[in-house]
Amino acid sequence: MLPPLIRRRTNAPGRSGERGVTIALVALAIFSIIAMAGLSIDIGTLYQASAEAQRAADVSALAAARVLSLSGMTGDPQNSSGEWNTACNAATTTAQTVAAQNAVGGRAPSTVTVSFSATDGTGCSSTGPAAFGVNPMVAVKVTQASLPVYFARIWGRTGSSVTATATAEVFNPSNSNSFSASGSVVPVQPRCVKPMIVPNLNPEYSSGCTGNTCNPFIGPSSSIENGGIRVGTGTAVIGESFSLVSACERGGGTCIIRNPPPTVNRANDLQYVPGQVLGTPTAVPSCATANSFQEAIAGCDQSTPYQCGVPSSTATNPSYVNLNENPGLGDTATALDCLTDPDGGGADTLSTAVYPYQITGGGANPLGTGTISTSNSIVTIPIFDNTQSLTWSGSTVAVTIVGFLQVFINSVDSNGSVTVTVLNVAGCGNGVSSSATALDGTSPVPIRLITPP
Repeated sequence: MLPPLIRRRTNAPGRSGERGVTIALVALAIFSIIAMAGLSIDIGTLYQASAEAQRAADVSALAAARVLSLSGMTGDPQNSSGEWNTACNAATTTAQTVAAQNAVGGRAPSTVTVSFSATDGTGCSSTGPAAFGVNPMVAVKVTQASLPVYFARIWGRTGSSVTATATAEVFNPSNSNSFSASGSVVPVQPRCVKPMIVPNLNPEYSSGCTGNTCNPFIGPSSSIENGGIRVGTGTAVIGESFSLVSACERGGGTCIIRNPPPTVNRANDLQYVPGQVLGTPTAVPSCATANSFQEAIAGCDQSTPYQCGVPSSTATNPSYVNLNENPGLGDTATALDCLTDPDGGGADTLSTAVYPYQITGGGANPLGTGTISTSNSIVTIPIFDNTQSLTWSGSTVAVTIVGFLQVFINSVDSNGSVTVTVLNVAGCGNGVSSSATALDGTSPVPIRLITPP
């Protein structure tokens, strides 16, 4: 028998030391893969938690700024009422409550720090004229101190932390040019403004005065006149109550201005004129479908440019009074009743006996009948420059908007007479450029997030 051509060598010299190398390499690879997987989970957890912390800081800062805007604090730029701290305390509570409702890493943030400042360094505890009364800023810092980790435990690390900061600004253009390095300001253009345009006259102080410049809401320098916050009683503009009555004669289908120009009719009665509605109002309830004026009051008019500080003579889209509309014939009453009490269960109510003012939900309010933070009864109406020489005839009259009132609708009668309480006032400011991009929002004192420091 012939020997095999190929012989297998079973004990090749130098190979015995390589036994088990593959198993070691596989074990090392498995360890590396598990380590990378754990590391990716840790990094993903941190990124996710960081995004959640930033979101919590953003919404908390905006919520706190919203409280400052609704409090009327910017209508008291000199803190004459001494209520700034009260407003800031309410904003702090709101920010902390909102932050606690936004989980970071699966749980509420460990700490929420709220601070207040302005562009000139003044803050909530300042007294006297300061930028804080015009454009207060609220900063919210959210920290989650203990996040679970996986791979990092190998080195004895049991947790990580994330921190996020957001700053929101409340912007009232009233006299804000005094605190601007350039001397110019950004105009505001609120959305959903109601087409009930009033002259720049404060009815509480204008009764019996002569001329069209006495006791305005907005002074010559765009400062707020009679600034301050009244609690229960007082003389400040924030918390002041009066009646809005139509400046149109009751007879006829068009608006014939009685005793022009629109002014204070009698004690605590301020005349309003109907604004022209250019577009199609949105979110209109089924109880208000008569005409565009009625729909703009009951719904939301986002097309008519009630832009603050743009003269009608130079504006691309000036604001107009619509003399073809007579709101005293029932349109205002029907629309406001539709807005504030669509189901007939009772409108929301406002109490100025405490500060910040308390809003109680009506019988049909989906938010309930307890204390609420927002209401359909809060509306914005424009203020026009009544010192201009205007001809109150024809179909339309171009007017210049010099500011806005944010008011709470207390009641309305069948003649369109509306009892309101002032929640905020905003003047346009000097040095406003007609080409400037306006800030918008649902309030004449808008809020916005600014770049976190």
